[in-house]
Amino acid sequence: MSESAPPSASRRLLLADPRGFCAGVDRAIEIVELALETYGPPIWVRHEIVHNRHVVEALRARGALFTDDLGEIPEGSLVVFSAHGVSPQVREEAQRRGLRTIDATCPLVTKVHVEALRYARNDFEIVLIGHRGHVEVEGTLGHARDRMHLVETVEDVEKLEVRDPNRLGVLTQTTLSVDDTAEILTALRARFPAIRVPAKDDICYATQNRQNAVKAVARDVDLVLIVGAPNSSNSQRLVEVAQACGADARLVESAADIDAAAIAGVASVAVSAGASAPDVLVSQVIARLRELGCAEAEEISITEESVRFTLPPELKRRLEAPTR
Repeated sequence: MSESAPPSASRRLLLADPRGFCAGVDRAIEIVELALETYGPPIWVRHEIVHNRHVVEALRARGALFTDDLGEIPEGSLVVFSAHGVSPQVREEAQRRGLRTIDATCPLVTKVHVEALRYARNDFEIVLIGHRGHVEVEGTLGHARDRMHLVETVEDVEKLEVRDPNRLGVLTQTTLSVDDTAEILTALRARFPAIRVPAKDDICYATQNRQNAVKAVARDVDLVLIVGAPNSSNSQRLVEVAQACGADARLVESAADIDAAAIAGVASVAVSAGASAPDVLVSQVIARLRELGCAEAEEISITEESVRFTLPPELKRRLEAPTR
């Protein structure tokens, strides 16, 4: 394709902030890196540690092995549970097979798991708002599968049948925002007035912040590029948020996905990234857009993120143990 975009015809370029890695993703990647340094390769990881092939390939090159099947892992091996979380059944299988485990589950996901167990202990049924088949949702369902109803749409709410509408609680997939869940929560309240809904702080702060940042830039540009993987739920949602603001929006995995034709006739571009996309990919996308005639990037920041999660205790103990 043509690469003839004239540098003289500078397009405005906006960079949304916050974008990219959240605290849970930062922590999960750090856990695998520290495990490789501390224990040495190979280190097994159940599922992709985060939904980004660039991150996964970089860790694979250092000795991480990824699998969705614990049966593939030799007994006695060390396995890291991904940021998305796992069901109690997966933990039990790991224990039966004598696997050593490090839990990289995002603490916000763990909070949802704890709430699921609390509801179940108190004889509540649970409505889980989330995407069917998503690895986080599968892990959450496993904490109270016989009491949980998964809903993805308002239509699902209309078909919902429960034992006791007065003993019903709601949980959400963490990578959904307040906006994502609002319509479904309204429908649930209308059908089940006594339902217990989650507090706003149960929603992932990073998901909401990234969506708000995209909204802040999308209304002022012709095109929004979201850096992220096709299997990243939050990245796909950022595309939808930008489109809802009236902008053309596309998902790109890397700078290689951008050519002159992609921005032909576009006067202004904004860039953001899903929570599992490393900043190096964003920098490469910005550099590529500059090559194609975009002006110096203007960063539009809506909030400062200072959240930091601690390492899991099993890894902290190993790191803090005196060396001989």
